[in-house]
Amino acid sequence: MSRTLYVRVSAREDALDRFEAAWHLATGRAPARLEVLSFADLPRLLRDLTPARWQLLARLRAEGPLSVLALARRLGRDYKNVHTDVARLVELGLVARGGDGRVTVPWDAVRAELRFD
Repeated sequence: MSRTLYVRVSAREDALDRFEAAWHLATGRAPARLEVLSFADLPRLLRDLTPARWQLLARLRAEGPLSVLALARRLGRDYKNVHTDVARLVELGLVARGGDGRVTVPWDAVRAELRFD
């Protein structure tokens, strides 16, 4: 089963309410569970999803579960910086940490929606 994370710039409640209302209108039944990561504004999104972190996500998704040390080596980056990036991405739910300490990207896709309102 494909897992998609939806990234939005808006209050989480606003995004979920819009989705649920649209789903009910279209189908007349309750929506499937939607995974949403919301940011209050674009600067905050860009502060958390830097190009280096996006590269980290792409490499980790392509290679599968890795230790932070192995990931740092494959990216050619300092371990401390990769550790900090991984910790933040785990907090955001973009990266998952396994019982063996390795990290992975549990998403098949990340879709972004940037709204003006």
